[in-house]
Amino acid sequence: MLIKKILLKKEKSSLVEEKPPFRGLGVLVGPFSQLLTMDKLPLRGALSDEQLEIIPNGGIVQHNGKIVEVGNFELLKQHYPSAEIEFLSDHYVCLPGMIDVHTHICWAGSRFKDYAMRLAGKSYLEIAAAGGGIWDTVTKTREATLNELVTLTVERANTLFKQGITTIEVKSGYGLSVEQELKMLEAIRLANEQTKAELIPTCLAAHILPKDFEGGEKEYLQLIIEELLPIIKEKSLANRVDIFVEKSAFSVSAARSYLLKAREMGFEIVIHGDQFSTGGVTLANEVQALSIDHLEAANDEEIALLAKGNVIPVVLPAASLGLGEPFAPARKLLDVGTSLVIASDWNPGSAPMGDLLASAAILGAAEKLSMVEVWAALTCRAATALNKNDRGILKAGMKADFIIFKTNDYREILYRQGQLKPEKIWKGSPQNFPQEN
Repeated sequence: MLIKKILLKKEKSSLVEEKPPFRGLGVLVGPFSQLLTMDKLPLRGALSDEQLEIIPNGGIVQHNGKIVEVGNFELLKQHYPSAEIEFLSDHYVCLPGMIDVHTHICWAGSRFKDYAMRLAGKSYLEIAAAGGGIWDTVTKTREATLNELVTLTVERANTLFKQGITTIEVKSGYGLSVEQELKMLEAIRLANEQTKAELIPTCLAAHILPKDFEGGEKEYLQLIIEELLPIIKEKSLANRVDIFVEKSAFSVSAARSYLLKAREMGFEIVIHGDQFSTGGVTLANEVQALSIDHLEAANDEEIALLAKGNVIPVVLPAASLGLGEPFAPARKLLDVGTSLVIASDWNPGSAPMGDLLASAAILGAAEKLSMVEVWAALTCRAATALNKNDRGILKAGMKADFIIFKTNDYREILYRQGQLKPEKIWKGSPQNFPQEN
């Protein structure tokens, strides 16, 4: 490949410039048949596979959880003679650790009954009216102890970690009271201490209006603002606030006031929006949300609005698969110049799959996304949706979060549609890397 020859030549010239030798106790990992850095890619718009930076016979020097340098393995050996070598004797492709920006993995119970009803032809709203849906999970999550929720969250986080996901956003939203939401966020905090992945908490107390709340949506959201969010801020339990804007959840007008107040309090704000009906995109632009997640119902008008603003579209193909609904218009979003992030939405109701890579590969086939568009949506572009600029790219100074697949060509990974899993995962915190799969 021409790109390989050019990059190898570039690596030689940059290394020959002779930086001072690295004298620390670094580790050189490699060689990789292909090292995909995901560097130098624009954060918005369509991408072609020719834009990928691929380093053949690549290596990574890491120290104290950070990347020191990436480049040609043999040249790195010469340049860092004191580095310990973790030699790979087979063919591997190396990529940044994946980032899942939208999950609900802190819950108790199961919704297999909902799924059976859905297969029998019942709609999402009909299932909720029959006693299923989100409230069923709320009931079971409230009944669970803190320790039980921690255990369940750790188990699911470890499952995702083994799939190559090194950063996982985790929402509350199945407590729906001050006490129970705090229990969920505390469970997420404790789970983060017991898993190899890094968990990023989000307060989704505004998931639906609780059935046992005596009052309307505005009163409930005011309760969250006055009694829950100050405690979350004081205890540093989350820095992100989410709300479900939908006919079965919260109105645009109620959500607007809530999100603006949360932003005033110093929270980053995101929106569940345009899943079944529109209105969320306009609100997201107005309140300058970091992202809007779902977008299955987004039409050309919403797509055009997203192209004009800075809100990051996050699409959730596993929810479409779980509900039997159309995918979000990923191809159209990229073609008008927006960013695109893909997340798993792992939850007990609409997205029980829990496999980010498989759902992303299926979306790529359905929406005709290039391989680099899919990988960017799982790595470098995903990092921006969490406002994390220290991961998602393999280059000096970034977290040493990377994964390897046993193949000599990166195209094999998506071709296998999630069946080819990472052989090994490194997570960049110095107390626990490298980690065996």
